[in-house]
Amino acid sequence: MLVKRFEDAQPYEAPNHFGVTGLRLQGFEEGGPTNQWVGLSQFLPGGGAGPDSTPFEKVYIVLDGEMTVIIDGHETLLTKYDSCTIAPDEVRKIENRSNFVCTMLVVIPYPPEAS
Repeated sequence: MLVKRFEDAQPYEAPNHFGVTGLRLQGFEEGGPTNQWVGLSQFLPGGGAGPDSTPFEKVYIVLDGEMTVIIDGHETLLTKYDSCTIAPDEVRKIENRSNFVCTMLVVIPYPPEAS
């Protein structure tokens, strides 16, 4: 078992994100998960990401606040404890349109290793 304390989580920068602080809770370390990594994103009011896509799926879980997810022009509001799966290559945009910080868990598989 690998225990990682919140105070030891390291920040990371995600491409095409703005108004956000990301912390890596698990992943990319000796003894950590082998299939995916887990991040905690804290989006300020007006913060967000995209539009863009990745070649692998990802899962968003809103822990506090709210996040608008936009796919193909369709907007879905996620609130506390709501979650969604973004499919591989699905173009998405996310926006925190509220006046509160949105705290969100992000679960993403490791990128494929270059051959």
